[in-house]
Amino acid sequence: MVASPGKGEDAGDHFILFTRLPLIYARVPKVANSSVKAALTRLLEQPPEEGFRTTADVLWRKGTHGETTMIDAAAALERRSSHFCFSFVRNPFDRLVSAYNNKLIENDHLSTAMQRMGLERKMPFRRFLEVVAATADADLDVHLLPQSSILCSGGVPVPGFIGQMEAMAEHWQLLRRRMRQAGLPALGKLPSKNVRRGGDTDLSDHFRDDTLMDLAHQRYRDDVRLFYGDHDLRLLARGQLSGDSRPLERLSHPVPV
Repeated sequence: MVASPGKGEDAGDHFILFTRLPLIYARVPKVANSSVKAALTRLLEQPPEEGFRTTADVLWRKGTHGETTMIDAAAALERRSSHFCFSFVRNPFDRLVSAYNNKLIENDHLSTAMQRMGLERKMPFRRFLEVVAATADADLDVHLLPQSSILCSGGVPVPGFIGQMEAMAEHWQLLRRRMRQAGLPALGKLPSKNVRRGGDTDLSDHFRDDTLMDLAHQRYRDDVRLFYGDHDLRLLARGQLSGDSRPLERLSHPVPV
């Protein structure tokens, strides 16, 4: 069973449902989420309401004049035969370091969820990882929540198309083609939003100690197994993929009548 992060009533709603299109996007923080959301605004019939940022979940829940809402994985699974559902994932080691650098090192303030976890600004990476490993999914900040917990219902990935951030250019092009084949509107090029970290070249420094690599793997084991199972674990921890990067796809997608 997938646990919901945080304490809010909408904490488990990770899927953006378009009410006038058979389309669902499963948003995963720290995986080009801001860029994908910016691209999706092109599919709205009306401009978003003022006062909302396109990157914020609240826009997609309340600020699109009813054109979108947010639902959980179980509700998205019920629509899998009628809607095209997609998402993107990221090397779990890289996503973890990205969240650490952005939220604990660069930002001036920690989120409430991170404070509840016992995290502190500029704390050593080892201690950070130990806290994350000891925290249950239900108490994790969403930026640290396993991607499998976000995307799966009953242990099964809900989206029919799951691309990899490491091959974003190629997988985005393939996504656009799959959406055209499903009769959906053109999505356009992917904007560049909130790009903070210059690649994954710092991963080796963070996971030089095998105990840290093992601890991260233990916490994000399902992410590795489901989305990066074809890749060597040690290479993943160094930010290197050891094989072809192919999106995870179901054999067929719904085609609107």
